[in-house]
Amino acid sequence: MPAIGFVTRDDNGSFKGNLKTLSIRADIAIVPNAGKTADTQPDYRVLSGDIEIGAGWNRRAESSGRDYVSLSLAAPEFGPRRLYANLGRVPGDAEDRFAIIWNPAD
Repeated sequence: MPAIGFVTRDDNGSFKGNLKTLSIRADIAIVPNAGKTADTQPDYRVLSGDIEIGAGWNRRAESSGRDYVSLSLAAPEFGPRRLYANLGRVPGDAEDRFAIIWNPAD
């Protein structure tokens, strides 16, 4: 499970932290989608500064029953394909810290 970043949950339900790959270092915020009007719309918007780079959906793992956030990220720096990741709590971490776990499509 390659972690490509870590975020911390704020009291308002948003997450703030960093996205880190070999070529990308960016501060990100994963904020609740205040404009959500339908179940098909994302639960979160993913921002880097004032640029929206993705979205997130609340999910529940079938095997464990644990909640997580499924992320879809897109930006020119990622190339022509979307980057998919899951946001899950860091095991054993005392803080409200979460890892961004990359899900390779291949």
